[in-house]
Amino acid sequence: MTAAVVAHPPVAARRGATRSSTWWGKAWVRAVEEAAYAEGDLRRGRTLARSGRVGGISITSGRMVAAVSDEHGLFTVDCRLPELDPEGRATLVEVVAAESGRIGSLLAGQLPHSLVEHADEAGVELLPFGTELETTCTCVGWLDPCPHALAVLSQVAWLVDADPLVLLHLRGLPRDDLLAGLHARTVTAVAQTGEVDAAYLDTALDAAARAARLLDVIDGDDDARIDHLL
Repeated sequence: MTAAVVAHPPVAARRGATRSSTWWGKAWVRAVEEAAYAEGDLRRGRTLARSGRVGGISITSGRMVAAVSDEHGLFTVDCRLPELDPEGRATLVEVVAAESGRIGSLLAGQLPHSLVEHADEAGVELLPFGTELETTCTCVGWLDPCPHALAVLSQVAWLVDADPLVLLHLRGLPRDDLLAGLHARTVTAVAQTGEVDAAYLDTALDAAARAARLLDVIDGDDDARIDHLL
């Protein structure tokens, strides 16, 4: 399996506090808070995140990399989150497929509570905790995570908040691998029983519905709505 890398563009400076709005985004924020050694470092990291000092973040399985600048220079931050092993990834695919509508929810930017609970019961940890987050930075700070790393982790919270598939990617199951796993599972089930798997059918229906909506918008030449659908 080739490691998938997704480069997220830099986020412009934001005014005021930036808080996660979803329960899974807040869980990520709690993990970052647990990882920080000092409240001052955490505040400094959040300030750097909000002030647009973090460059584009590259996400791959188990890894987040970005450059962060401050008054002392430009530094490279490398953050790590443990990946699931092959058995854990296969179990996660089964968990997603176990209930109709779960893959549709994920593609729509939602992370069902039941999915996380079911995964946990199956021995698969999705949501991180503080001691799992490991970081290195090229700055002279001797504590990890330093404020630069906390800035990157704070922005990753925004990415996870907007798209829970980022969390699955970090755990070692990128979107395309998840869909490929569901497809392979469906093909096997059909070959054995002649019945179509509901989770894969949900995926196909969701893709068809999105394509139909996009065609309608293109006909109406509404660029703003096209950007929203994409």
